[in-house]
Amino acid sequence: MANYLLDKTQTGIGHDDETALRFLGFLTFFDPPKTDCVETIAQLRQLGVTLKIITGDNRLVAETVSHQLGLSDSKILTGPEIAKMSERALISHVTEVNLFAEIEPNQKEHIIIALKKAGFVVGYMGDGINDVSALHAADVGISVDSAADVAKDTAQIVLLEKNLQVLVGGVKAGRITFANTLKYVFMATSSNFGNMFSMAGASLFLPFLPLLPKQILLTNLLTDLPEMTIASDNIDEEMVSQPRRWDIHFIRKFMITFGIVSSIFDYMTFGLLLWLDVPVEQFRTGWFLESVVSAALIVFVVRSRKPFFKSKPGKYLLLATLTVVALTVALPYTPLAELVGFQPLPLKLVGLLGVIVASYIATAELAKHIFYRLVRV
Repeated sequence: MANYLLDKTQTGIGHDDETALRFLGFLTFFDPPKTDCVETIAQLRQLGVTLKIITGDNRLVAETVSHQLGLSDSKILTGPEIAKMSERALISHVTEVNLFAEIEPNQKEHIIIALKKAGFVVGYMGDGINDVSALHAADVGISVDSAADVAKDTAQIVLLEKNLQVLVGGVKAGRITFANTLKYVFMATSSNFGNMFSMAGASLFLPFLPLLPKQILLTNLLTDLPEMTIASDNIDEEMVSQPRRWDIHFIRKFMITFGIVSSIFDYMTFGLLLWLDVPVEQFRTGWFLESVVSAALIVFVVRSRKPFFKSKPGKYLLLATLTVVALTVALPYTPLAELVGFQPLPLKLVGLLGVIVASYIATAELAKHIFYRLVRV
């Protein structure tokens, strides 16, 4: 941007008289992007985040800035051009255009809404009063601590540091949280669905309850302990490198698939215990062992799309799971067994139950491989 520098004092002409001025030169003002902006934008692009610039500046100024930011191939759409477009045409164009120049304040909101209708999840960053409507329309409004008060009040996130690298960290942290939340949902829904199906089916042909209420509560307590450590679990790189969306249909398919697999091996356990004609207390003890140990170990299968031996779990998840397995196996042989209605099992039966659990883990791993090949995320 340049302004003329003129000398009125040496001409003897009054300050209010704008004639007979002498040209002395130019004053230039340069506001370059921060040195780390290009690197930050590149990192966001690697994370699947597309940067789009929306500005009220002249298109030539906006184009120059976009070149400095490494967006040399950006198509340009101006405010006057948008004013002549229909809503459907704008929705079509916003997917291809990354630079919007000479934009009026109300057009910023129109662009954000068009991006959302085109299927984007939109984060908008602005700090002025004229950004308020766009901040409100975006899925995530982002402002800075030095912004206008109304902009900060409208935004969902206010950056306290003047560093866009914070956005990269925020994106990664959000995806880690989302991935770990999905793990918990997968584990809880598939396990609960399988146990419900098994319990309901067993009640149709057994003359006694498969588990007493206090045993069910103990089962829930033990199986929930490993899941409490999921927040600290390791994340596969592909779960962070690309954005993910909440898909209830996918979760339902996952729940049904792995719930049925779980129930199949529950019924195999029932069949084994009935075939051996064990006492009622040992029957409940046997199913308790199989149910808790399998629910704890299945965490390693469903937590990752990779084979469980190729994805390293977090140390707290690993420690909690192995502790629960050890406590569950040892419980029938402790003085607490009688308190909860369990009896010690013959070692041969424990070995057979171990075979069932191992077969369940192997089958679930195979089912996972097939599931992710057939079901699109």
